[in-house]
Amino acid sequence: MEKRELLARLKEIGLIAVIRGPDPSLTLKMVAALIAGGVIGIEITYSTPQAVQVVSQLDQLYGEEILLGMGTLTEACQVEEAMSVGARYLVSPICEPVLSRAMAASGLPIMIGALTPTEVYQAYRLGADVVKIFPGSLVGPAYIKALKGPFPHIPMMPTGGVSVANLKEWFAAGVFGVGAGSELCPPNLAKEGRFDEITRRAQEFTRAVANARGMIKS
Repeated sequence: MEKRELLARLKEIGLIAVIRGPDPSLTLKMVAALIAGGVIGIEITYSTPQAVQVVSQLDQLYGEEILLGMGTLTEACQVEEAMSVGARYLVSPICEPVLSRAMAASGLPIMIGALTPTEVYQAYRLGADVVKIFPGSLVGPAYIKALKGPFPHIPMMPTGGVSVANLKEWFAAGVFGVGAGSELCPPNLAKEGRFDEITRRAQEFTRAVANARGMIKS
């Protein structure tokens, strides 16, 4: 899938599950539960134990059935590593020039983290296809709306502070999509073996995204 097509697909689904799994086996089960609930945007963070091996296994299991990426990149060497195991997009919570340039050189869709207006602009100038607003819980949808004043052309995606209850507000503010972590797939549910609850939350989130967009379009 070409980069432009991948970006269009990511925007179309509008929801990425940001997964910090407790261990490799449980992480794989978390992803299966999310897919069962309709969530196909999957980001495995480098803070997940054996994250590289997990992504490799997911790529072999699901291929293009899901949109698989790696997140929490903090070092430039992780770019090549993530690509080699099947990551189709890359996400970092920070805007660090060396890392950002390595991500941009990958040819994959990239999301670079930022919070302040200066960081947002810098991330975009360094090649971010989408600027990851992190932590979104500190600022809320109104902040995105304010940023869209000077930066209407910069796609933005909040991660952190995203819930079913506020999805409508995020999309109304003009986001590219949202990243959802603990509200969607908390690690404690996996530890307790409650994968049916993760599937239920996935279904709830996907419905809420569709409803939020429907309300905006109308």
